[in-house]
Amino acid sequence: MDVLTKLRNTVSNTISNTVQNTAYGLSQLSNVLPGNPVTKEFEITTHIGSAGPALLWKVYSGYKKSTKQEAAIFVFEKRILDRFSKNEKELILETLKRGITQLTKLRHPQILIVQHPLEESWDSLAFATEPVLASLANVLGNHYNLPQPLPAALKDFKLHNIEIKYGFLQLGEGLAFLHGDVKLLHRNLCPESIVINSHGAWKIFGFDFCALNQSVEGKDPLWSYVEYDMSLSTAAQPNLNYQAPECILASSVSSASDIFSLGALVYVLHSPVNTPLNDCNNDLLKCKKFLSNFTGSAVTSKLLSIPEAIKDTVKLMLNHNPELRPDAHQFVKIDYFTDIEVKTLNYLDKIFQWDNLQKSQFYKGLPQLLKQLPHRVILHRVLPALYKELINPPMIPFILPSILYGMETSSVEEFREYILPNVKPVLTLDDPPQISLVLMQHVDLLLQLCTTEVIKTDVVPMLLRALESEWEQLQELCLSALPNIITMIEGPVIKNAILPRMKKICLHSKGSNNKSLGVKVNCLLCLARMLPNFDRWLVLDQVLPFLQEIPHSGEPAILMAIIGIYRILLNHSKLGASKEILATKILPFLLPLCIEQNFSTSQYEILSNLVVEMINRVTTEHKEALNKLDAMRQETQKLDQELSQTSNMYKNISTSNDTVNVIPPVRPPNTNANLQSLQMENGLTIEDKFRLIQQQEVHQRLQSQAPLTPKSVQPQLKKPQIKDLTDTLLQSNLSQLNHSISSPKPDYTSMSSNLNSHQQFSPQGMNANLNRNTTSWVSNQMAWNSTIPQNTINYSINQGNLGTNQLEFNSNFNSNSSQKIESLSSQDIMDLLS
Repeated sequence: MDVLTKLRNTVSNTISNTVQNTAYGLSQLSNVLPGNPVTKEFEITTHIGSAGPALLWKVYSGYKKSTKQEAAIFVFEKRILDRFSKNEKELILETLKRGITQLTKLRHPQILIVQHPLEESWDSLAFATEPVLASLANVLGNHYNLPQPLPAALKDFKLHNIEIKYGFLQLGEGLAFLHGDVKLLHRNLCPESIVINSHGAWKIFGFDFCALNQSVEGKDPLWSYVEYDMSLSTAAQPNLNYQAPECILASSVSSASDIFSLGALVYVLHSPVNTPLNDCNNDLLKCKKFLSNFTGSAVTSKLLSIPEAIKDTVKLMLNHNPELRPDAHQFVKIDYFTDIEVKTLNYLDKIFQWDNLQKSQFYKGLPQLLKQLPHRVILHRVLPALYKELINPPMIPFILPSILYGMETSSVEEFREYILPNVKPVLTLDDPPQISLVLMQHVDLLLQLCTTEVIKTDVVPMLLRALESEWEQLQELCLSALPNIITMIEGPVIKNAILPRMKKICLHSKGSNNKSLGVKVNCLLCLARMLPNFDRWLVLDQVLPFLQEIPHSGEPAILMAIIGIYRILLNHSKLGASKEILATKILPFLLPLCIEQNFSTSQYEILSNLVVEMINRVTTEHKEALNKLDAMRQETQKLDQELSQTSNMYKNISTSNDTVNVIPPVRPPNTNANLQSLQMENGLTIEDKFRLIQQQEVHQRLQSQAPLTPKSVQPQLKKPQIKDLTDTLLQSNLSQLNHSISSPKPDYTSMSSNLNSHQQFSPQGMNANLNRNTTSWVSNQMAWNSTIPQNTINYSINQGNLGTNQLEFNSNFNSNSSQKIESLSSQDIMDLLS
């Protein structure tokens, strides 16, 4: 049951890890280590190298899941052993396990640090260490068990002399620890068993064939030796190319054997093509022959490529006699390692053992020493050592210059990847104040390298703290830097944080000493440089008021700075002050300065020219405004008249109900063009602007109305009924006669006399009376016609026809009336009277 449970858990973990890594796309960990317990704590990102015997270990970069700490994961895939026999498989596995177990027990700066011990699964071995770059063998060109294409870090990688020199010093110190403290022999010191970590340090690795001390405590150490077996794979035995003569020829081993291997390694690093000293291709017989003859002149001839400073030492290290070889302690003390570059790197490794006074003295001279080191060494070796010191605030001002030098020599990509994450916390510190001072002295470099987001979140707050500082030097550095990043700062920050602090500097500087005066002037100059990036409303609401509040006491420097700001406001296209601002806010401040006594001649000329220019601007613009206002008024009156005529015309048309012709719509004048010609950028009062708006609204309403198209109405003309006035008059007279007959009989005598007194009754007289009556009726008829509403008559055509018809009617009436009257006889009249 235990086996089944374990198998089920393994499969479950494999599936879970596969799903997780697929979802996040972070690595190939589940594919590399299916079921290995290392997968629970570490995540793999990239295959970066190989190391160990025959480079069997694959090296991956990664990190610890819980802490996100960077790490290197070493993986051995058991399927590689399929080509070996069963006995060799077991031997290789045991050898690899033994080497990692021994490595895990060791703790030394020059020994590779293990972060997670060896874990085994059904298909792999794995463990985790500190971050590494690759093995020395990979760097020297051995790319076995590496991904294709090669990792970017290994392409065209060449070791600098200082890296080689200091690498040998580190190996010597590591061997001194193993030989002296642990009494352990490595027995396979070669490029495959040396790992270069991410900071460029050389670390001893590959204790697969190490020899433990067999003697009791207090006696000379004694190590057992296992002879080389030609029948076994090279992966299960030490590298023959780096074995000492006594190991191969005498089957004995000592600490001097590792020194010989180190000497052979020195030769490889200095040879033109990095070939081994004894390139026997793992042939034991060939190796024995070479080592037997490797004495005296043979050794000397091999060392031609070795630098003179270390040639004699290497000659001793490769001596055939182990007793003549220097030990590890003697090796690290040779003059070869006393140059300033090696000492600098060595001090950085051991500086944590010093007190603050010793550290500060070393850090003060470090920037000059860094000029002699390659950039890669500075970036990956020196700066990481300095980052560890950032937890000690009193030392930060001393190490910042060196970090800033590294920043100057780095590209933007290198800075953001390697330096910025470590320096970012320092930007928030203001104690001790020297930290801010050093950073502000190089703020331009920060602005050049940092991202916009970092500038907003970290650099700008640092500048704001500097503005509030009591150190005037810090304030001046900040003021010189602000204009360079003003475009990256948001408007609310400018309004609520920067301007209030600048106002405080200008209004509340200490006393009248030169330093305070310099801060004021620099603040105003900073404001002048930033001004073109401000909004116009911000200048009017915030800047102009406090300029006139600055106490100047007639100091020309302050006044000239203020005058410079006013000149910017006068001439800038976006901030250009209007004539109202010039006349009401700026000139009242400048005019009293025209009698100031402290100006020099040239300064006063600048002031007077500015005042004259402003006055000319005000008067010119106001004259133009008045002229345009007069033109606008005249145009408005003309426009009102045209609109009034148009309104009346529309009113007349709307009151016409019986029109027969379609009257084309009357278009209003092009008020938009008129209004556009009257619009002005400056100089209009608020009443003028309201009037323009009203005229535009009237124009828009007229434009939006549909053209008037009256319907054609066919009037039903009724033929006028012409009354016979003679008949009417006769009927009226007959009714009066009938009335008089039915009444008492009149006095004919008096009647006759009355008739005679007015006019002799006769047809002619009656005709005359009728003519008078007709004329009166026609006059009344004409008067009545004049009262007929205009909408019953055609407005444009029938007006003339009306007069013609009326004349024809009057003519007919007069002729008919005359004929009627003339047809009556005297007898008829008498009969009527009787």
